[in-house]
Amino acid sequence: MGRPAGTVHSFRDLELAAYCPRKLYYKRRDPDRGERIPDAVAECRDLAFRYEELLSDDGALAAAPVAATPTQFRSRLGSAKARLDAWEALADPAGREVFLEGKDCRGIAHKLLEDPLAPSLVFAGRPPDEGVWRPQSVRLVAAARALAWERETPVGRAFAEYPSHGVVRAVELTARRTAAYRTALRAAESIDGPPPRVRDRNKCDPCEYRTECGVRTRSLRSLL
Repeated sequence: MGRPAGTVHSFRDLELAAYCPRKLYYKRRDPDRGERIPDAVAECRDLAFRYEELLSDDGALAAAPVAATPTQFRSRLGSAKARLDAWEALADPAGREVFLEGKDCRGIAHKLLEDPLAPSLVFAGRPPDEGVWRPQSVRLVAAARALAWERETPVGRAFAEYPSHGVVRAVELTARRTAAYRTALRAAESIDGPPPRVRDRNKCDPCEYRTECGVRTRSLRSLL
C-alpha cells in the first residue's frame, strides 16, 4: 500500500493526508469510489466564474445556489474585489480546469492566473473565519509548487475561493504552510497499512469510509 519515494501524488491525496491519513489509506484501496463530482459541488464551482454577473444581476443572484443572503454575499464579494489586486484575473482567468504536474504532486487548478502567476482552487464548503482550513492549505501549496515546477519560476501565493459564501482569499506560501505540505507528503509516502485513527472523531461522522475503518461514530443516544 505504501508508495516509493519520488511518487507523484495528487493534490487531493495530499489534502487527505493532512486531514486524515487513514482516510487516504482506504481511498487508495478503492480508487474509483467517490470520484464523481456531486452536482452541488459542480454548481458551486460554476459560481466562481460568474462573480461580476452575481454582483450586478439581482435575478441571477436570487437563482444562484449561494449559502448567504444576497446582502452578505455581495458585501463579501465586493470586499474581495476591492482588496485583491488579482481580482480581474480571478474573475476572468487565463485558464480553467488546468492540469498541473510538478516534481512531487499533480492535479487540477480550477483557475490559472497569468498576471500574477498563481493557481486558484475552488472549495464547495464553508470557509473558516480567517485564512483557510489546514488540509486545503496543503492542497493550495501543492498546486502552487506544481505550477512553479512547470514554469520554472517561483510562485509565492495561491488563491482559495468559497464562491457559495462569496469569499475569496489570497494565501501566501509561508514557511509554516510549506512545512505542513512536506509533512503531508511524507505521510502520503509512508502509508503501508491503516494509520492510527485520528483523535478528532468529528472527522469520522461524515466519512464515507467509516464502516471499513471500524470507528464508532457518535450516535444521538451516546451524546445524550
